[in-house]
Amino acid sequence: MTNLLSRFFKDESGATAIEYGLIAALIALAIVTGAGFLGNTINNKFNAIASKLATSGNGNL
Repeated sequence: MTNLLSRFFKDESGATAIEYGLIAALIALAIVTGAGFLGNTINNKFNAIASKLATSGNGNL
């Protein structure tokens, strides 16, 4: 029984799996945050271009 308990306490595979899970979660969070920021930036650029195109075309039809 003590051999089983000592092997259980020395086993670090569960801790390693948890560490990899935390790293994956942090990477996913960084990707989601970066994609959201990039999407907002691109949206603002397209809106600025659309606004300039809309004002430059008035009266030229």
